[in-house]
Amino acid sequence: MAAHLSCGRVNLNVLREAMRMELREFLDKCAGSKAIVWDEYLTGPFGLIAQYSLLKEHEVEKMFTLKSGPLPSSDVKNIIFFVRPRLELMDIIADNIQREERGRFPQRDFYILFVPRRSILCEQRLKDLGVLGSFMHRDEYRLNLIPFDGDLLSMESESAFKECYLENDQTSLYQAAKGLTTLQSLYGTIPQICGKGECARHVANMMIRMKRELGGSQSQITPVFDTLLLLDRNVDLLTPLATQLTYEGLIDEVYGVQNSHVKLPPEKFATKNQGEGGKDLPTEPKKLLLNSAEELYAEIRDKNFNAVGSVLSKKAKIISAAFEGRHNAKTVGEIKQFVSQLPHMQAEKASLANHTSIAELIKDITTSEAFFDNLTVEQEFMSGFDTDKVNPYIEDCIAKKDPILKILRLVCLQSVCNTGLKQKVLDYYKREILQTYGYEHLLTLHNLEKAGLLKLQTSSRNNYPTIRKTLRLWMDDVNEQNPNDISYVYSGYAPLSVRLAQILVRPGWRSIEEVLKILPGPQFEERQSLPPGLLKKRQQGENKVILVFFLGGVTFAEIAALRFLSQMEDGGTEYIIATTKLISGTTWIKSLMEKLEPPPF
Repeated sequence: MAAHLSCGRVNLNVLREAMRMELREFLDKCAGSKAIVWDEYLTGPFGLIAQYSLLKEHEVEKMFTLKSGPLPSSDVKNIIFFVRPRLELMDIIADNIQREERGRFPQRDFYILFVPRRSILCEQRLKDLGVLGSFMHRDEYRLNLIPFDGDLLSMESESAFKECYLENDQTSLYQAAKGLTTLQSLYGTIPQICGKGECARHVANMMIRMKRELGGSQSQITPVFDTLLLLDRNVDLLTPLATQLTYEGLIDEVYGVQNSHVKLPPEKFATKNQGEGGKDLPTEPKKLLLNSAEELYAEIRDKNFNAVGSVLSKKAKIISAAFEGRHNAKTVGEIKQFVSQLPHMQAEKASLANHTSIAELIKDITTSEAFFDNLTVEQEFMSGFDTDKVNPYIEDCIAKKDPILKILRLVCLQSVCNTGLKQKVLDYYKREILQTYGYEHLLTLHNLEKAGLLKLQTSSRNNYPTIRKTLRLWMDDVNEQNPNDISYVYSGYAPLSVRLAQILVRPGWRSIEEVLKILPGPQFEERQSLPPGLLKKRQQGENKVILVFFLGGVTFAEIAALRFLSQMEDGGTEYIIATTKLISGTTWIKSLMEKLEPPPF
């Protein structure tokens, strides 16, 4: 089922199986038929761990979405609530239970499973509402790091960045440390921990403390990972703001990838006879699963979008030639062989049709004037051109009342590329945004300032050019078709975060000490002792394995850049990526937005 998780250097199926085992154990505590009431946000992440078939094996007969009002009628003995520890959800649960207990239903047993942790506040709220005693059992399910692909793990904590950098709430950092402790119990102690940033320092400290608290129970597993690199998102605020230009990155920018699934306009995927005469066109969005289990997607996902077309046309010729092979099959044996290959060929043909349609949808956008103008301004900022004055393109976009997320991304990008904006420029942008889009965005602008995305230039010195030159963040001669540098993922800009990971391996961070001092937060290195006999002797030609953990979110373009480094012949390093959340510039800014509600009079 999850073969794509076990095809890399690190078999992430081991982690998935451990999570499935824990889920089975909990379900078996509730003897008899069951209905699960889901917090809707959890259904996507859970779908990556366990399908309905696993739940069915453990007597789960019905599944409902958590909402106010009475629960749908069902003839089950147990009702289990799977929820995040949120106070507003406790109110809904209390309402559900009170209605159940008032009704003339047969006696039911209630259970609650907090994901990823139990919360005293939530239990107190349930107690205040008079329903805490209704639960037979209260537990937590530590869904900390979810395997998304053979080299990718995410906590899918949607508010982690906001909590860490705006609210000074370290809950998600604690969950990250917990997740890393689980990884060490399954894959061995990680001998070296490096990091940059305040949050990274906190996570490393918590990990080391958790390991100490486990006492004598040291992991007797030969370490799979050589190094853990912890990076704060605010060390590199620039990268997520830029438009991603890889195939997967653009799918996320345009349509949004949620839990490895994307929803696409249905008319592009209508079969020929469906579209004739405008009859029976599908109205439901086309939902596709995107991961490396699909051969073609694994090949094109990390390519610059300009290099995808040629791969698709080559693939089309190969598939067409394979189907033509049926005419050459003369003997019974040859026909039998052709028939046995048919399912695979048909799956490849369907995959090609899907990705050709997606590529056409995205090409319509990337070839538009609006996209080109936006990208030109982004690239001017990133290459250090005209970052210190009001940009006429941004002015025009505000005047045309373009989507506010587009405006905020561009203004923040300009601010980051100029180490803050002059008072006059900052005030002008803020005034224009508030007068055009409404004063309810005042809190959003405040949040962006607090997060360091939009700020006043406090010294006359702009540090960005120094960082750009030292880390080679801008490359003029980028090769999009056959790249030789990570800058291909943004057609010229090399993600700062990934450049740091690359330099850590070779020649080492000592070579960039001056730049590391300019970037926010402490830099550190820790060593974890291993039990004797577990020190790994690397075989000739065997690559090092580095786990890079982005605290505050990572983009698909950064993931593509790290995969590119893993595939470099002389690289000698393979990267596994972990994060608090998979983000794009839009979802990231959206998570920081606040809407002031108008007064109710």
